[in-house]
Amino acid sequence: MPQSEYAFLVDRGNPRELSLIEHFKKDEAQMNEEISLRKSRVPMTDFEERTYKVDSTGATIGSVSSVSLLHRYCSKLPHDEYFNPKPQFFYYDDADGMVCNIILPANAPIHQIVSEPQPSTEAARKDACLKACKALHEVGALTDYLLPEQDDKYDELTEELSDSDGNNEEESRAELYEMLVPAALRKPWTEEGNSTFFSSYYVKFCPNPEDRIYRRFGLFVKEPLPGEAGKLKVDLCLARGRMVMTQLVPSGVSRFDKDEIAAAEMFQKMFLKIILDRREFITEYVSLQDNDVYESSSSTFYLLLPVIQHDHDNISVDWSLIKRCLSSPIFRLPSIRLGDEPSKLNSHLHLANGCKSIHDVLDSLVYVPCKDTFFFISGIFHGKNGYSVYDDSKSHAEHYTELFGIHLVYPDQPLLKAKQLFVLDNLLRKKKHSEEWREKEEHFIELPPEICQLKIIGFSKDIGSSLSLLPSIMHRLESFLVAIELKDKLVASFPEGAEVTANRILEALTTERCFEHFSLERLEVLGDAFLKFAVGRHLFLKHDALDEGQLTTKRSNIVNNSNLLKLATRKNLQVYIRDQSFEANQFFAFGRCCPLSCNKENEESIHPQCGKKNGANPEVRCNRCHHWLHNKTIADVVEALVGAFIVDSGFKAAAAFLNWVGIKVDFTESQVDNICNASKAFLPLSDQTDVNALEKSLGYEFANKGLLIQAFVHPSFNNHLGGCYQRLEFLGDAVLDYLITSYLYSVYPKLKPGQLTDLRSACVNNTSFADVAGQRSFHKFIICDSPVLRESMTKYVNDIGRATTSKGHPDEKTCPKALGDLVESCMGAIFLDTGFDLEHVWKIVLFFLDPIISISKLHLNPIRELHELCQSYNCEPQFSSPVKRDGKFVVEAKFDEGKFSTSASAINMSGKAAKRMAARQLCERLKAQGYKSKSKSLEEVLSTSEKTEAKLIGYDETPCYKTANSGGLKVVENSQSDCDTKVYPLNGMSSSNHHTVSRAIRDHSLRHKASENRVAKTIHNNGHKVDSPAVHLNNGPDADSQGTGASCSTSAKSRLYELCAANCWKPPLFECCKETGPSHLREFAYKVVVKMEELPNETFEFYGEARTKKKEAAEHAAQGALWYLKQEGLM
Repeated sequence: MPQSEYAFLVDRGNPRELSLIEHFKKDEAQMNEEISLRKSRVPMTDFEERTYKVDSTGATIGSVSSVSLLHRYCSKLPHDEYFNPKPQFFYYDDADGMVCNIILPANAPIHQIVSEPQPSTEAARKDACLKACKALHEVGALTDYLLPEQDDKYDELTEELSDSDGNNEEESRAELYEMLVPAALRKPWTEEGNSTFFSSYYVKFCPNPEDRIYRRFGLFVKEPLPGEAGKLKVDLCLARGRMVMTQLVPSGVSRFDKDEIAAAEMFQKMFLKIILDRREFITEYVSLQDNDVYESSSSTFYLLLPVIQHDHDNISVDWSLIKRCLSSPIFRLPSIRLGDEPSKLNSHLHLANGCKSIHDVLDSLVYVPCKDTFFFISGIFHGKNGYSVYDDSKSHAEHYTELFGIHLVYPDQPLLKAKQLFVLDNLLRKKKHSEEWREKEEHFIELPPEICQLKIIGFSKDIGSSLSLLPSIMHRLESFLVAIELKDKLVASFPEGAEVTANRILEALTTERCFEHFSLERLEVLGDAFLKFAVGRHLFLKHDALDEGQLTTKRSNIVNNSNLLKLATRKNLQVYIRDQSFEANQFFAFGRCCPLSCNKENEESIHPQCGKKNGANPEVRCNRCHHWLHNKTIADVVEALVGAFIVDSGFKAAAAFLNWVGIKVDFTESQVDNICNASKAFLPLSDQTDVNALEKSLGYEFANKGLLIQAFVHPSFNNHLGGCYQRLEFLGDAVLDYLITSYLYSVYPKLKPGQLTDLRSACVNNTSFADVAGQRSFHKFIICDSPVLRESMTKYVNDIGRATTSKGHPDEKTCPKALGDLVESCMGAIFLDTGFDLEHVWKIVLFFLDPIISISKLHLNPIRELHELCQSYNCEPQFSSPVKRDGKFVVEAKFDEGKFSTSASAINMSGKAAKRMAARQLCERLKAQGYKSKSKSLEEVLSTSEKTEAKLIGYDETPCYKTANSGGLKVVENSQSDCDTKVYPLNGMSSSNHHTVSRAIRDHSLRHKASENRVAKTIHNNGHKVDSPAVHLNNGPDADSQGTGASCSTSAKSRLYELCAANCWKPPLFECCKETGPSHLREFAYKVVVKMEELPNETFEFYGEARTKKKEAAEHAAQGALWYLKQEGLM
């Protein structure tokens, strides 16, 4: 083209390349000349190309290019191996010309476009395509750049941000942020006349066991602490499983005069030096007159002082003790110490630094140079001296002479009872499971007085015991006050969150790196599920023209870590995050300021740039409390805060928080009505499926039948109505994700966050949903135009049935994604039909999906299991890339520890399934060789975990009752019917039901193995023999009430499976125990075995009567089992 310009870079002086450039120039000139002289021999038809322009971006498309754009858009629609979306063109003659009718794929927002009459077929095609592109842009299916991708940097659901979008690489980076110091501890005390008033708090210590004495201490601050902080409780974990429960007790106001403030300040400087900078006390003089305590703007201002407790928790400072400690010679210059020697020789001891009064030596702190250690002196052994036996072979005098070369000058002096000065530790750490409580007497040693240097008089062991606890308490108090500040800030912005507690906010701000007994991760799991649910619902209603893929992309752009990071930092949330464990040497308070003064000039040298990638040294702390935070951590805190509001306040508060952050999740009732009304377009398809049978299978009667039909329309079914289940699948996926997360979060309160995530992944996946769909025979109701899809679904359902019977692994089969999608679309349809009544959907889900959250049916990831097994032996498994052979994929897994190596290979239609199969086979081979994982498997963890009742967490929204009641909504259920499966907590049942089980096992004849006719022939009703328990089940007083409209559509066998899953029992085992009669009149008798998790040593066997069909015989045995379990109150 004449306007085009090209630049070529060639080597200077290279004649070959220069000649090539000249050749290019000649060819270009020749082509331009030929183009200018070219004339077409074909007569041109006047054709004026129509265009469509987007004013906001200037993007323009013509009728010619619209054809390829339409095909490109259709190719981007969600598709699978059974459905290839593409436009279909139909032409017909009209009086004014040729007309093109385009039928778009079922999952496109517009289903049909008709062109204007045109002179030719090609012109009609281009006109229809241009109209289709224009319509797709108007409904939002094409971007303002007329592209099908939804990758805009700006999304209308989040307010515009000035900084650029992040990416996955940025999420793993670390940035330097300041950490907030609570305002309540930044208030200094200044001279206010002759006296200053402090808010005082008694620090109460409750040790367990009570084997130590702790000196009473008080906390004194200038301004009162917030109410929650003023009564803070902290449990501290000591060595050998010992605990100290501490609590702040408000104790009114205390008045200090100038001299008392000066003494209190020096006392705090003194004990901080002792516990953190004790090397300073090796010298003969220590100054307490430093004046740099006010230099740092981030310093905390509080005093920790020994107190005397009075009635009703009133306290007063023990000034006599403080003055005694400060009167120690070490705090006076040597020239001032003259005359300190005791006057009474019979009441003194010879120490290394002179003669000291016994009164001064007792309950004091001494230093032993030969041991380079500080000791508390708590008593005197009057019956022992330097000649006493040190061990079995020598005396104390001989020991010190031999080991240290010290010859005792005063061996007749009594020995001192000493305890070593503690090393300050983090007592907020998690208590290890192996740390069992062990009571042990305090360890004391015997010291000759003359090797000791007296340092601080009156500084007793019980003071030291208390000081070992106070830094950990103050660290927790600082974090708690920061949480209160954030809580107050949030509640002031949206009152819906007023019920959230500061403890919950602190949990959401605390990362796992703090090594506390709580962290944000469990809340993050819950918040992540709610965020996905709330944003997904908002998008579903707001963008009714977008397909599932576009909705998913939009949601991902909102909930991804990069966007959450930007929103969080804009609200300055990062300053509240606690991401470092308590480091004793980094404890800075009034009297011990941080020595590193950080500013813009020296920031890089104090906190090296390498910290952004590798994480900075956690021991480096500056006066501005800088710390490195990974970008993902900040995003996780946003999700954890969402979880905190859900747990303590509810959905409304969580939604208000998201709105405050900048994520819109609101909706209106009219939007729900519009979606439900639009579903009426699917009613003409009611003859394509059995709606009544579907409602019975779901256990729910729809008010808007069109939603149910839409939930089963596959996109391959392309009729003139348009539409399919994919949008409902998008909504249902978010609903199920939150409901199952809420289930697991509430049932397993002590499960670790990582295990909770693994469990959710095992439950919420397409394979699990596909199994449920197969059990409910959903594949028989799907509306599609793909015979291959129907065949694939039927084959998979049959395969999982055989795998269940043979205890195989159904996830090894190639699962048609559409089968699992049907479960999600059904839940989305029910959620809409109830008017977003999540409580209603929760009850249905418990009954409908309970098998997938049963431990016995979890599809745990064998690849994850293999990795954990290999990591226990410091190696990693190796997987080959999938290789396709004869239409199937082959994957090989290898294990090589050095001493032993092995491999396993698998073949499957799916590469992922082949990898899972190879991993499982390799796991089994390694276990057969004796290899075991060092960590417990998820099944083992779940079997021993504490379990509670399942709860729907946080739901407090008001349903759209207009929609929910418009069609005479009712759930097909009856509390008095045997169709119901009562959902107990996963630990079995309530305490009252547990007694029922115990009584049943003690008293009933089914305690041990039943005889063949026990269930079928020995059950009596009102003194009459009952041939079958089914008579009682169907005709007894608990039969279905016609007034409720309930129906028992599922078989007794299915209900028994559901009952076992609901109570977390093993699946019932059906076995043909007897065959009678000749071959042409053969009858079969079945027994069913039920094992309860709560009674691992007991087995229940129920026998049914003989039947001509095995299915009927198994059903009869199941009826007997249900009858018995019902009589015992277990269902």
